[in-house]
Amino acid sequence: MRVELFDFELPQDRIALRPARPRDSARLLMVKGADISDHQVMELPDLLRPGDVLVFNDTKVIPAQLEGRRGASVDGPQCRPGASIGATLHKREGARDWRAFLRNAKRARVRDTIDFGKGVEASVIEKADDGSALLHFHGDEPVELMLERAGRMPLPPYIASKRAADAEDRADYQTIFAREEGAVAAPTAALHFTPRLLGALEARGVGRETLTLHVGAGTFLPVKADDTAEHKMHAEWGRIDASTAERLNKVRSTGGRLIAVGTTSLRLLESAASDDGTIHPFEGDTAIFITPGYRFKAIDGLITNFHLPRSTLFMLVSALMGLDVMRAAYAHAIAAGYRFYSYGDASLLLPSNAET
Repeated sequence: MRVELFDFELPQDRIALRPARPRDSARLLMVKGADISDHQVMELPDLLRPGDVLVFNDTKVIPAQLEGRRGASVDGPQCRPGASIGATLHKREGARDWRAFLRNAKRARVRDTIDFGKGVEASVIEKADDGSALLHFHGDEPVELMLERAGRMPLPPYIASKRAADAEDRADYQTIFAREEGAVAAPTAALHFTPRLLGALEARGVGRETLTLHVGAGTFLPVKADDTAEHKMHAEWGRIDASTAERLNKVRSTGGRLIAVGTTSLRLLESAASDDGTIHPFEGDTAIFITPGYRFKAIDGLITNFHLPRSTLFMLVSALMGLDVMRAAYAHAIAAGYRFYSYGDASLLLPSNAET
């Protein structure tokens, strides 16, 4: 499909720079089939039915954004030190190796070192055509501890371009389910959930399960191809254990619906499902790319925030609900003043085959 079909105009003042406070006070746009209605996130228990199960991602965002300077090359003094280099880690490749997107990448050559300050250094092991590089962190200290000391929370570009990350983001950009360290972007749909909301959902008879998908910075990369068939997704690591897969399958076999909370949960569930809808245990990389025409196998609905124009995530929601429906929903959201993107408001998407 032509990527231009997924374009739309978004006023800059619709981009949320801070989350709603309290988190569950955010607005919620419900799209049921082709019907659109306005709600609050705290109304979610009334919009779901007993027996539904929400599937959350328990990944934890690490302070994966680093600023440093190129040190001397291990090949000798021919490479002058001092160039400023930025790195956003996006995928672990080993105990001390991380794939990263580099800013000023042309100034960092293979075998150069980068000094990120506070005793944190890494060597450039290899470079890729997309501007990413494989970094090897020096020393024996766990890389996670080094990042806690020298790194910043990796705010999405559309926020970072307007303000710097600060102490509030350490808490704001983390869900209450965050447990498994490794993400460099939050599963933002779950940012709206609070103990109060979870209690109300439990009282309604709505269950919850968790899986793990370590979200990579590739989720924010623009689609540069003109056609979706030419776009290559970055792989992300995920896991669904056997007992969780068994419980999820039981939900659907007894008439309940699986509602993915976030596109990250949805993509992992669909990666783990066979054509008959059975969800299998899964551990490994997924680079699933969902566009209109995809047949959903594992999920019955989705809670998600509002996404970038021409993005793979807007393509995904269009695949679930239909492109015309989602263009109408986004036009409604813009006109009604909904807040967009990671710190913005939410939507509940229920396709016509998932009747309440």
